[in-house]
Amino acid sequence: MDNYAAEAVQSALQGTKVFCKFLSANDTGLTGGHQAGIYISKPSIPILFDAPGTKGQNMEKWVKIRWMDGNETDSRFIYYGQGTRNEYRITNFGRGFPYLRPDYTGALFVFVQNTPQDYQAFVLNTEDEINQFLDAFGLSATETNRLIDVHEVNPELREQAEIERFISGLEVDFPTSEIMSAAAREIQNTVYDHTEFIVSNPDRKLIEWTDVEYRLFRALEYARYGDMITGGFATVEDFIATANQVLNRRKSRAGKSLEHHLSALFSGNGLQFEEQAVTEGNKKPDFLFPSQEAYHTAAFPTEKLISLAAKTTCKDRWRQVINEADRLRGRPKYLCTLQQGISTAQMDEMESEQVILVVPKPYIASYPRDRQDRIWTLGRFVAFVKETEGV
Repeated sequence: MDNYAAEAVQSALQGTKVFCKFLSANDTGLTGGHQAGIYISKPSIPILFDAPGTKGQNMEKWVKIRWMDGNETDSRFIYYGQGTRNEYRITNFGRGFPYLRPDYTGALFVFVQNTPQDYQAFVLNTEDEINQFLDAFGLSATETNRLIDVHEVNPELREQAEIERFISGLEVDFPTSEIMSAAAREIQNTVYDHTEFIVSNPDRKLIEWTDVEYRLFRALEYARYGDMITGGFATVEDFIATANQVLNRRKSRAGKSLEHHLSALFSGNGLQFEEQAVTEGNKKPDFLFPSQEAYHTAAFPTEKLISLAAKTTCKDRWRQVINEADRLRGRPKYLCTLQQGISTAQMDEMESEQVILVVPKPYIASYPRDRQDRIWTLGRFVAFVKETEGV
């Protein structure tokens, strides 16, 4: 999206009420008559006033409007009800206001209410900007001059707008993996709703959060490296250094992403757990239920202790989980992964070591069919911990 169109979409998605219209010749002064301000249609009164005006008297309200160039105006909403007039306008934009000149006739005016006293406004004056905004909300050119239902927007465009908003607000090149994962969950929950899936369908929620974080990270990479890659590199060494930096950051993020999302799911289900709890020596399972203190309390029943490792892929590294907790020797160890399929030989080896795979339900189909019954869904694991902890 062009910058102003993207900002207008983001603002609309975050606002409480949104209005758009094409500026007429009367709005911009092209008719040569007295400039009365931007006309607002009567069905759109709620973005201006709580109630319609009363015929026979004028009504006004002063607000702050932040325009797309960053300037603010103290402007007036007015209902002209006296005499023969019966119309609503936005007026008082100050001297030198640039957007109501005749050359802005036909531009798309986007008006967003944040609070009853605080507004944002955009004047999109190119064909591309206008079409991008209208397309984002599925509007035709004939469906303007009215309030917009922002819930009609394509979810993918809403996600894109939320990602762009997050990136534009960053004060660092790359935030920590924890912040990235939290942002992905917030974006996914905001755009697609269904926060109840945290409890009712954790398998689906984990996949959705992970997918959004991947798209968020790729968008951030493009924002940070896109111009550099397009412009080329002065030397091969510069290219290799940048490539290594990108790859190392990807590996680091992917390794922690799964842990962050699992932690959010476990918290959302009211489970008691501790991350990176110390068992013996330097051993640290990714998750220990219910806590490190319980693990080191001899009187705490061993059968109520559960350890879970989290590995995005586990084809070669699954053996690391076998000895992460001495108290749990001879008991099942759980390994959550996003790996889609491993060999029958490895699955048999896992079974002999009492390692139980925990895999999002849609991914189980990629495993050997005659061994799929050994795999737990994330929903089954959460239910097991709940039962064990009496939640």
